Amino acid sequence: MHGFAVEDRRTLAAVADWIADRLAHPERLTAPYDAPARLPEVGGAGIGLEATWAALRDQVLPTAFPTDHPRYLAFVGGAPTPAAVLADAALSAASVYGGSELEAGAAVAAERAALRWLCDLAGYPDQAHGAFVSGGSIANLSALVAARHARSAHGTLPRTILAGAGVHASVDAAAAIMGCVVERAGAPDEPLRAADLKPVLDALDPRDVVAVVASAGATNTGAVDALAEIADLCAGYGLWLHVDAAYGGAALLVPAERAAFDGIERADSLTIDPHKWLFTPFDCAAVLYREPELARAAHRQRAPYLESAYDDGMDNPADYAVHLTRRARGLPLWASLVAHGADAYRRAVESCLATARYAAGRVAASAALELAAEPGLSVVLLRRRGWTRERYDAWSRAARADGFALVTPTTVDGAVALRLCFVNPHTTRADVDRVLAALEETG
Repeated sequence: MHGFAVEDRRTLAAVADWIADRLAHPERLTAPYDAPARLPEVGGAGIGLEATWAALRDQVLPTAFPTDHPRYLAFVGGAPTPAAVLADAALSAASVYGGSELEAGAAVAAERAALRWLCDLAGYPDQAHGAFVSGGSIANLSALVAARHARSAHGTLPRTILAGAGVHASVDAAAAIMGCVVERAGAPDEPLRAADLKPVLDALDPRDVVAVVASAGATNTGAVDALAEIADLCAGYGLWLHVDAAYGGAALLVPAERAAFDGIERADSLTIDPHKWLFTPFDCAAVLYREPELARAAHRQRAPYLESAYDDGMDNPADYAVHLTRRARGLPLWASLVAHGADAYRRAVESCLATARYAAGRVAASAALELAAEPGLSVVLLRRRGWTRERYDAWSRAARADGFALVTPTTVDGAVALRLCFVNPHTTRADVDRVLAALEETG
């Protein structure tokens, strides 16, 4: 079972060919969705690697709607570069345990370089550091655990998290795990401002506040909160500020967008997901800290069998988040950055923003469509005039079923809308035209 036979090498060559075709033409690999034929069963005797690969290739993978398809416009997808994909595949084959420098070796140094690049994007100081985790949910949870630990140094255990009304759902999940409550301020689909937070904060005991959570690229609308104002407010009350930039943080690469993020460099902690708009395979998120020692004090696990991993001042990724066992998720980002350079990343993000602007203009000029809100970053919200929720749902299901597009409804200002999120440089104006024409032509 653990050997690698000659016939297995033939299968490996077939997989490599499939990967090359897949990366070159992601749109060709989306078939109409049907429940797969009966999958091979787990039995006492296996069917072999070649037959298993055939089942995976022909029965399992074609039923997914890949996030890098140019008309995957729902949620926040991801379009990994070939360099990142190859590094990710090699990482699996190399059996790297990414929790400690003792075991991961230079993989930790590579991840550290990628983290430094992200810290520099945010304007963080030299001592800033963090770790790559599985997603924004774990990143937000890790940051809030660190915040509570830092805030409880004087003997009290705060339990209130203050956040904008449009904050990501993972903050509620983190609060439930931590035994905390979430108090909200502002309106769900509007940027959060200090004036929204202050009356809510004044009704609380600041000693009971774990952190204030702001958004830099809200998932639903792309809105960026008034970070500089909020940072001023948090400084005045002595509160921890966490910024969720899981989606929007990539826009820090674009000089024309940077002003919208003013104040992000003052956040105590920050979430950015490279598997969203920084072209890294799932799953890869980063949690960053201005003062990483505060996070290490909260998260470092102690046990006799772990002490050797702490020798010689080793910098262990396991120390900065709610994990011990971990994949070296940052390695594919590092490899892609080294292969292509940061300028290529900037151009790719700019192209997504340009496509979003084109889509918004196309909607504004349509007789059948209308914008549901001002576009935020690369999110465009629109409505089909006269449609009910049922019509949106039916159109979305049909588009998914035949492999045409993945576009799903959401709610904006209390009414249903469709949400297009552009994070794939391969999404063209022609793709936008096809999706919008399909909406216009459906009665």
